[in-house]
Amino acid sequence: MVQIKSPEQIAKMREAGLVVAAIHAATREAAVPGATTKDLDQVARKVLADHGAKPNFLGYGGFPATICTSVNEVVVHGIPSDDVVLKDGDVISIDCGAIIDGWHGDAAYTAFVGSGHSPELVELSRVTEESMWAGIAAMKQGNRLVDVSRAIETYIRRQPKPGGGKYGIIEDYGGHGIGTEMHMDPHLLNYVDRKRGKGPKLVPGFCLAIEPMISLGTPRTKVLEDDWTVITTDGTWSSHWEHSVALTEQGPLVLTAVDGGRAKPAELGITAAPDPLG
Repeated sequence: MVQIKSPEQIAKMREAGLVVAAIHAATREAAVPGATTKDLDQVARKVLADHGAKPNFLGYGGFPATICTSVNEVVVHGIPSDDVVLKDGDVISIDCGAIIDGWHGDAAYTAFVGSGHSPELVELSRVTEESMWAGIAAMKQGNRLVDVSRAIETYIRRQPKPGGGKYGIIEDYGGHGIGTEMHMDPHLLNYVDRKRGKGPKLVPGFCLAIEPMISLGTPRTKVLEDDWTVITTDGTWSSHWEHSVALTEQGPLVLTAVDGGRAKPAELGITAAPDPLG
């Protein structure tokens, strides 16, 4: 069952989303050479406390931290640690969430640590982020879930990869519904699988966490012995971007973007919904 939200409930999710945006801003500033991923986790904890919000990652299925910190070949679910020290040239994806009055926000971004990153890595992150926005633009009344998947995959497949070859669209992880829980139906693939059909229709009140993950090589992953950390099987580096999005009568509202997603959809010819918080 897909949970359909009222305008009042979407407004509450917007509150949670703005806390997630604040965590992104603070951790992005702190992701510098010499910082540990545990340092970033502490930064996120402070932001949550300052906003009176609860973490939705900590304790989720036994996860031991407030945020996921995935460095280089780690795709997702990296556990913050004092032993992981960021170095100049690293790439880190930070995934985090917040709960306000029982309503969830969830978003991720990829950041470059220091300088000296190759054009290949810069393009990897750009393609991943832009494919997310392509998926957000496909959140229209009358579309189906598969239309979001198709928009993400189509964008990625049309981008030339520096050095040749194809990007690996991660197969085992994708987006999801979000609301009174962090992970809810439906599961959102970042590619089209005809065996899964078209999926449900998108109607006002439909909320999705749209999160493409792609690598410079394989689409396949494996989980390390900690039962959380997911890496590419060929060791190629990856990128992960995510926003929580609500479909309203006025269009999509990007719950975890500071501006509600007005700027980027406008570039794509999409009118974003008004921010219920003003």
